[in-house]
Amino acid sequence: MSQIYPGEVFANTSDFDAGIRQLLPRYDEMLEVITRCVPSASKKILELGCGTGELTLKILKRCPDAEIIALDYSPRMINFASSKVSSFGCEERWSGQEADFGEWASYPDKFNIGADFDACISSLAIHHLTDEMKQNLFTRIHESLIPSGCFWNADPTLPSCPTLAEVYKLAREEWANQQGTTLADVRARIGNSTTYGYSNQDQLATLDAHLQMLTQAGFSTVAVPWKYYGLAVFGGIK
Repeated sequence: MSQIYPGEVFANTSDFDAGIRQLLPRYDEMLEVITRCVPSASKKILELGCGTGELTLKILKRCPDAEIIALDYSPRMINFASSKVSSFGCEERWSGQEADFGEWASYPDKFNIGADFDACISSLAIHHLTDEMKQNLFTRIHESLIPSGCFWNADPTLPSCPTLAEVYKLAREEWANQQGTTLADVRARIGNSTTYGYSNQDQLATLDAHLQMLTQAGFSTVAVPWKYYGLAVFGGIK
């Protein structure tokens, strides 16, 4: 298998968008939920791990006055998202920085991205951090938001028992079948990722653990607006 960064998932760039929709049930619905949770009047948004730009575009469409600063350590992802944003004519409202958001969490002064964000968003990226790093990141995010600012994250979560793990796995297999493929075939296209910077292969935490971390980070409202088997959208409002 090809060597890739954690979070890139697929070895071939051409598999990115189609592959993730076969791998993860209700992927678009999950991103739409984040989009709805971000106030449409938001002007300054931080995105951690821009991926292929799918969430970026949804947010730019919903928030007509928003500018997004995106951090991603993968040059492939930055380029992929940048070309997608440009094709929609939104390049002046988006800037992608090749950077490790795990490093930003620990050493914010090294980054020229500012603070006072209306919202922070992330999808399928933070689960590559250890729990200690997640806590550190959530605290940094809280400090970087304006009062009443929000943070929403879409990520897989750790099943709280083996029985649920089996249920979640079956749901993903059935979903892949509905897309005309098999989970095994989709996974055969996944690249081989190792540790890079602050990120590792999957470091899943339970949903309860995430909510406790968010509370500890200082979020006064913590919520789970969407959950589908092992996938969840969760976050908080400052």
